Amino acid sequence: MSKSDLKKEIPIFPLSNVIFFPKTTLPLNIFEKRYLQMVNDSVSENRLIGMVQPKLVTKDNSSNRAEIFTIGCVGKISSFNETDDGRIILTLNGISRFKVEKELEVNKLYRKFLVNYDFFKEDNLENKSINQNLNDLFNKIKIVFKKQGLELDWKEIGDFEIEELINTISMIAPFTSEEKQTLLEAINLHQRVETLKKIVEIYLVDDYQSITVQ
Repeated sequence: MSKSDLKKEIPIFPLSNVIFFPKTTLPLNIFEKRYLQMVNDSVSENRLIGMVQPKLVTKDNSSNRAEIFTIGCVGKISSFNETDDGRIILTLNGISRFKVEKELEVNKLYRKFLVNYDFFKEDNLENKSINQNLNDLFNKIKIVFKKQGLELDWKEIGDFEIEELINTISMIAPFTSEEKQTLLEAINLHQRVETLKKIVEIYLVDDYQSITVQ
């Protein structure tokens, strides 16, 4: 699907600490009534869902009107399975980032927004590369995961193209919501790499020289 095929009015799924990029996949486990309705409507229409982060997570979000970050990513449902207990397991394939312009008034349990894709024209360009050795960065990222008690399955992602690799790491890394949002909002791959380097250095402190990653 090209950007010219994307709808400017899309349903939005606000999900804390989750960012999503073009050319990546995002598995979702849907169980809330409002989002079950959203997915069913999307499947019957164009299969598009936008992902954004809420700015503030509260215990009582019954108003369903939490403020959201203005930059997110739209994806197309590529797989869809209903479980015996009423949940929906789906996979989104990332297409393009967007900027939220305004919320729409709809008679639905979920929220819809008018969005603009023009700010991220590079998202669908092919053969993007970055002319620098990133081995040192990747070694430091492995250390960050280890410090947080997590394992980075390098065998699974190590053969990705550089853009998909950087974006996948940005999605799964144990960073804060604000740090992940900064990575999402980086205008291009080069800026995202530089932002990732700065975030990783914050987590390393003085441990880089003292920890060896196998």
